Amino acid sequence: MPVEAPRTATARAHIVTIGSEILLGEIIDTNAPKIARALRAAGLEVIRTTSIGDDVKSIARAVRQAAQTADAVITTGGLGPTVDDPTRAALAEAAGVALRYHPELWEQVRAMFLRFDREPTENNKRQAWLPEGAVAITNPVGTAPAFALMLSGALVVALPGVPREMEHLLAQEAIPRLRDHLGLTDAFAIRVLRTTGAGESQIDEAIGDLEEAENPRVGLAAHAGSVDVRITARARDVGAAHALIVPIEAELRRRLGAWIYGVDEETLAGATMASIANRGWQVVLVEAGLGGKAVQALSEGGDVFAGANTWTAALSPSALEQAVDAFRAERGVAVGLGVSLTTPAGEEPPAIHLALVTPDGRRSKSLRFGGHPRLAARRAVAAALDLARRPDKVR
Repeated sequence: MPVEAPRTATARAHIVTIGSEILLGEIIDTNAPKIARALRAAGLEVIRTTSIGDDVKSIARAVRQAAQTADAVITTGGLGPTVDDPTRAALAEAAGVALRYHPELWEQVRAMFLRFDREPTENNKRQAWLPEGAVAITNPVGTAPAFALMLSGALVVALPGVPREMEHLLAQEAIPRLRDHLGLTDAFAIRVLRTTGAGESQIDEAIGDLEEAENPRVGLAAHAGSVDVRITARARDVGAAHALIVPIEAELRRRLGAWIYGVDEETLAGATMASIANRGWQVVLVEAGLGGKAVQALSEGGDVFAGANTWTAALSPSALEQAVDAFRAERGVAVGLGVSLTTPAGEEPPAIHLALVTPDGRRSKSLRFGGHPRLAARRAVAAALDLARRPDKVR
């Protein structure tokens, strides 16, 4: 194994997304993951993300707490012109200062409206008020100015919540300011190995010693039917960070073998269909009791996927095998895959039955799912895809 690269103190960041609509479940917070990825690439470690409703005191309290533990705090949302856009007032309260009117910002807001042949309403003037001591950040792609201020030694950058505006100002303004202020010279790189066919505890047993290193750092994230192995490296630039990942990835591949089906954004369905296509085969599916979830997964296979026969109720193992044989013969293809999910009443866990027929032979498998019943279908789909991905190496 390579000598571990030295690890220096890492600047830490806290992301605060603002908006009651997030807490009410009306929208999905897509800003926090985008900000986290950008901060990571810039060399910051995101230690926490927080979602707060449109309440001045709650936001002020959250930002004060974040500034006490992080070197940088990024907020997004709440910079609009309406009464329920409270970020300016909240950050002023957090800093213990008053709001100050900036006439030059009002002119910028008016100019943006005039570009679209519109006149701003009087409430748009709220966007020209910033906490005393804050530095205004011009928004060339929207009407809400952003700003930055110091709080308890942390640099706080307030960005709009509109994704297009947030992304532009994050890249063009926030990241450069953070680099300069924090003296960031390092960068992070991440590689995610996607695995299936083994549980989190099995993976941990195989690679636990690698998880103890600091740089590169190896961590696990379990999902229904799969486990992600994440490698994070920190170095002077992204290229050097990726170079640190290479030997660790090679060792992980040596230990985990065929459990690894892909990397980064690759999907299990994509890997399965590629495996079938590489053999020059096509596949049909018999699905029972899964509500179309397996059909949906295989649909990305294009011409490799030759059709599905779906059953509302579960099938017994023998009935499933018969249905696979019949449907495979009917369509005249090389591979028949079957997956059935039984969800019995009472305390008994769901049962998953699998059947696979290829020119090289046939495989069948049954297992019990011990997790939450709502995740059983996802586990069944993953098990079926893994069986078809490597029919000669069922583990």
